[in-house]
Amino acid sequence: MAHPLVRLADGTVMQVGPLTGTQVWSVPGRSHRPLDRAQVPHEALEPGAASRLCAFCSDRYLETTPEKSRLVRTPDGARIDRRRLASHLFDDVAQVRRFANLFEIVSTTSWRVNHGFIPSADTVAWATAYLAEPEGEAHVRDLLHHRATSAGVVAPAAGDAAALLEATVDLLAGSHDLVVARRHVVDGATHTDQLASAGTLTPAEHADFIAFTVDTLADLYARQPAARYVAVFQNWLREAGASFEHLHKQLVAIDANGPQLQREAGMLREDPLLYQRAVVDLARGDRLVIAANDHAVALAGVGHRYPGVEVYSTSDRQLPWEHTPQEMRGFSDLLHAVHAATGPAVPTNEEWHHRPPELAAPMPWRAVIKWRVHVPAGFEGGTKIYVNTIDPWTVRERVVTELLALREEGAVAPLRIGDEVTAADLRLRYA
Repeated sequence: MAHPLVRLADGTVMQVGPLTGTQVWSVPGRSHRPLDRAQVPHEALEPGAASRLCAFCSDRYLETTPEKSRLVRTPDGARIDRRRLASHLFDDVAQVRRFANLFEIVSTTSWRVNHGFIPSADTVAWATAYLAEPEGEAHVRDLLHHRATSAGVVAPAAGDAAALLEATVDLLAGSHDLVVARRHVVDGATHTDQLASAGTLTPAEHADFIAFTVDTLADLYARQPAARYVAVFQNWLREAGASFEHLHKQLVAIDANGPQLQREAGMLREDPLLYQRAVVDLARGDRLVIAANDHAVALAGVGHRYPGVEVYSTSDRQLPWEHTPQEMRGFSDLLHAVHAATGPAVPTNEEWHHRPPELAAPMPWRAVIKWRVHVPAGFEGGTKIYVNTIDPWTVRERVVTELLALREEGAVAPLRIGDEVTAADLRLRYA
């Protein structure tokens, strides 16, 4: 098998994704171009406006679907409150919130019709209690009317209590959730373009965000028995597919393992050490290692359509919710550091990859952060060869340089950077 990363005599870098088989070219003279910056409006913020800039902001909780859970921090520590009623939504400010996507990719109706899904008794009880409050009924009716208007369907009639309860249960039992961080802009912001990205959080705040997402992931698997996989992703800025420029993740349960997961499962049958040999050992041999801590390692990705950084958990545990608090914090810290090094003005996608609970083959938890700094065009569609403007060595150089400065400022958690990373750091223990 040819080496998946080769620099030709003219400087062109030829890449083949070791897990995907995707072919990528990086052309000389383009790899050192500046990172594209999103065009965010630079407008002065009026007093109090920072908490009402979009429907995800803390003054506008009634513009989202009923809240499944929230993370609250008090002097005694953090707690997760579940299933707030409408009358208590504004009792405090959530550090992180979870609620259903009003426009699901896979609807509750689909799960019911195709898989015989029956919402749990506690979900029905929550829906009943929510509608028993006048503000709760008004909240749900407003949402259902908005969705009906957008989709061209009819919302439950004003006097049809049974139809309203059924629609509310379907809304609350959905398996496409949003996990939303508190801030739209950084604390103390004076202008609308001072956005709060994952990298502007403190390491502790980011750890809360990740742990809360993992809690949501485990709950979706538990509540949707027909789910074979739950996709977790984060789109940052409109150029990367975000509807709101407010930090959030999406979790979508689906009833199939996608082609990429099937491909990796097949490769794992041939080589259980696939990720160690094909990814981490490749990064070590080609000097693509970026950073590590005691529980995770970050590498410049090979064969991605966009410049990418991969973060792998080095734990012997595979499912994210089975990681110890220390392991989860280490994974979060390294992911946070990569986002901080990328900067808040660069559009990014963050993809999570994990072993589906039903899959017997060993698979580590990993995340890929992709810089959406170019737009694929006709060449890629016609050839299935993708032009990635920044090669992996340049990605590594840029992130390492930024991390060294961020560590000096104390803006990231302790980590080993570049040549400080040891051989022990580069051992994946999943298998």
